[in-house]
Amino acid sequence: MQLLRQKNIDYNLLDDNNKEKFLYEINNHLLMDEKPSEFFEGIIDVPLIREHPFHMIYNLTKAEQSPVHHPEGNVWNHTMLVIDNAARKKHKSKNQKVFMWAALLHDIGKPDTTRIRKGKITSYDHEKVGAVLARQFLNEFTADDVFINEVTALIRWHMQILHVVRDLPFADIKTMKEETDIHEVALLGYCDRMGRKNPDVNKEKQNIDVFIKKCREFT
Repeated sequence: MQLLRQKNIDYNLLDDNNKEKFLYEINNHLLMDEKPSEFFEGIIDVPLIREHPFHMIYNLTKAEQSPVHHPEGNVWNHTMLVIDNAARKKHKSKNQKVFMWAALLHDIGKPDTTRIRKGKITSYDHEKVGAVLARQFLNEFTADDVFINEVTALIRWHMQILHVVRDLPFADIKTMKEETDIHEVALLGYCDRMGRKNPDVNKEKQNIDVFIKKCREFT
């Protein structure tokens, strides 16, 4: 998916050609905009985004989150903050296209995993489900397995910062390092943590430093 100029997209036309144009438009805004959220907020109500496979993105609007951990609101609100943070940090990534698509799709598994347990909103294993769904989404448009594998690996492991820093049993540094780049995980994870209302910037930077240190020391 290279940058292409797309014009005259009919957001009410649901044929395959228009869907492909829509994908390229999404790709362009992710890579070129200072605030990609402005584009996405502008197209959230168009008919095309509710069609397969774009409905996977639209469904983020339906997934609520814990107000304690996500005072910004639902998964859509969170994702908009994440992609804007990612747009400001993408120059630090070794592959900006992979990084920005991972930022957009990082919580695509939450609509299918969100449950209320003991009065709390949870989304256990959303990163694992999200990696599968992201692969399904991207397979609709590209046969570039390297690109798809890199995006889905970042999605699969984006929660590892929390697990590694807190020494949780879900931490799996060995497999993560085999499948992806810990520095890319750290960059995406930082944008994820900053995609909240009033984040503690210093604390999140410290967590990233601890994560990198533990991953480097792991043998």
